[in-house]
Amino acid sequence: MADQLPSRSENFSEWYNTIVQRADLADYGAAKGTMIIKPYGYALWENIQTYLDKRFKKHGAKNAFFPTFIPLSYIQREKEHVEGFTPNLWLVASGGGETLEEPYAVRPTSETTINMTVRNWIHSYRDLPLLLNLWNSCFRYELRTRLFLRTSEFLWQEGHTFHASWDEANEYALAILTDAYLDFYANAAAMPSLAGRKSEKEKFPGADITYTLEQMMGDGRALQGCTAHNLGHNFAKSFDIRYLDRGNELQYAATASWGLSTRAIGAILMTHGDDKGLLMPPRIAPTQIVIVPIFGKHADPAPVLAAAKQLARELADYRVEIDARDDKSPGFKFNDWEMRGVPLRIEIGPKDIEKNQVVLARRDTGEKKFVSNAELLAQVAQTLDSIHDTLYARAKKFQDDHTFSVDTYAEFQARTAGEGGAGFLMAHWCGNRECETAIQQETKATIRCIPFVQTKEAGKCIRCDGASQERVVFAKAY
Repeated sequence: MADQLPSRSENFSEWYNTIVQRADLADYGAAKGTMIIKPYGYALWENIQTYLDKRFKKHGAKNAFFPTFIPLSYIQREKEHVEGFTPNLWLVASGGGETLEEPYAVRPTSETTINMTVRNWIHSYRDLPLLLNLWNSCFRYELRTRLFLRTSEFLWQEGHTFHASWDEANEYALAILTDAYLDFYANAAAMPSLAGRKSEKEKFPGADITYTLEQMMGDGRALQGCTAHNLGHNFAKSFDIRYLDRGNELQYAATASWGLSTRAIGAILMTHGDDKGLLMPPRIAPTQIVIVPIFGKHADPAPVLAAAKQLARELADYRVEIDARDDKSPGFKFNDWEMRGVPLRIEIGPKDIEKNQVVLARRDTGEKKFVSNAELLAQVAQTLDSIHDTLYARAKKFQDDHTFSVDTYAEFQARTAGEGGAGFLMAHWCGNRECETAIQQETKATIRCIPFVQTKEAGKCIRCDGASQERVVFAKAY
């Protein structure tokens, strides 16, 4: 099976498209641009949900649900927001065979409908902060789609919070970015991230500041892992969300929003996969351990199958599957589960039963070793942690090896030439939007973020020689 995969290094795009379907994660929907998430892929999304939901609740956010249909007039109340989303809007103009008096936008994001609603919930400082989170579908019209990365409908979470001041909204957005999202990517997805703020051109429509985590995929392109926005007073003023402060004075609330989508699944695949298929981070893998009983050609399979079931009971704290298919060879099963990226395989046969041992096989390194039954639980825990650490270290080394300080436009153009990824290009930029647009048009590279952590240094913009006080990160992105 692995031999039939396109080479990851030679055709990254085709490799990605192939493993998404062959590993049973997703398929194409009947409507153009839509995606069906199959049980294996949805189990991964559920594990992502479970991890993040705990982090959000730690910060006081409570889950809610808001309708998918949004009156178009709601969206039009916030001028910058509607201008940013108009090219991607889906509109419903009729229902029940009749033309609607007002079209409905099919939720591109929920800022407008939530703001229109909660203005009736907030009256005084005692009602703040109001911290909401939604797990739902989102709809955006896309010309070019790719499973998990860009589809007309996708799953995501979107947080919407209301605060007494601009500083409180900003502090909350940053806390979610670092203590929820950054923690998830590092400690669950085994992925390094570059944290920073977006340029004015790249920020969320209607935001004062957009914060982001940017990750480098296995082909050197960047992918936006999540965003958190300080919306300031912009939406509150558009929707007249005011409250009485402690001095009995009317004040506009400050708002924030933050989100992560099923694009995170695509990021995990493109970061950790190899020519054998997927490579799931152990802490969120749908199946953490697969047990493969190996039956002798003429031996009674019952004792081996019973031993496999006993192992599964002992490993009940993990997500375990037993592959007892009797019409497939062990080699086929090994390849099949490697394609799906299961972190750890346990092999057991008649001789292993006699010796009170099993074979542990790591998906990340291919290493196999004999482990006694008495040491199994400790070895499994240690090995899964080691796999996580190995995946993170690999991804971090790849990111470091493909991050370059660039000081001339000639070098910048050379690194971005062609259709492949360019890595992270740390370069000076004058801060001028027109210059940023020209760089994108000429090289297809965009400013991914202005990093939080960097050594401040004076320099000259790579394109126009204008003054610059810090480097920004350019990359060709998904």
